[in-house]
Amino acid sequence: MNFSQIGLTLILILASYLIGSFPSGYLAGKFLKNIDLRELGSGSTGATNVLRHVGKKAAIGVFIVDVSKGIAPIVVAKAFSLNETLQVTLGILALTGHIWPLWLQGKGGKAVATGLGVFLGLSWQVGLSCLGVFLTIISFTKIVSLASVSAAISLPILMSISYQGSKVPNAYLALSLISMALVIWRHRTNIRRLIKGEEPRIGNRK
Repeated sequence: MNFSQIGLTLILILASYLIGSFPSGYLAGKFLKNIDLRELGSGSTGATNVLRHVGKKAAIGVFIVDVSKGIAPIVVAKAFSLNETLQVTLGILALTGHIWPLWLQGKGGKAVATGLGVFLGLSWQVGLSCLGVFLTIISFTKIVSLASVSAAISLPILMSISYQGSKVPNAYLALSLISMALVIWRHRTNIRRLIKGEEPRIGNRK
């Protein structure tokens, strides 16, 4: 790797974190309702908390932006023909920025939408399959957290079978495991409520 490639990589590393840090949910709450989502509900700035405290249209907008935050670094990495390890590194930085944003003292979202974007960028088949798992679970249960955790758990499986006999890139498989762990960890309080039968369903603002 020559000097110019190193410089480009460093710029993309910084840009990926900053893109991931864009506080779409927080801004939606502030501009539309003058509220701080970090102080309401789950404390997350993700689309689900936006849905509960701002509204459906805002939640859809935040979801699209957050997915795009995950797709963008991967698309740029592929455009510059960066290897799989660097692609994954940029994806992890976008996730890191979303969960621990610079602008919000490290209090961001739960990485579901941005994680979906990362995998849509890496392998659209895996990304869409994961989205299918999410939509299937949520259509039956109306519980966003359960659908999110189920989709995260399916990631390594979907990644393993998506190559139809070809070897899965180690970096991609590693990212699927890291993403699964991050989503489960970020939903640890939701999981405790699920076990107790206290997790709210869509439409329940309590």
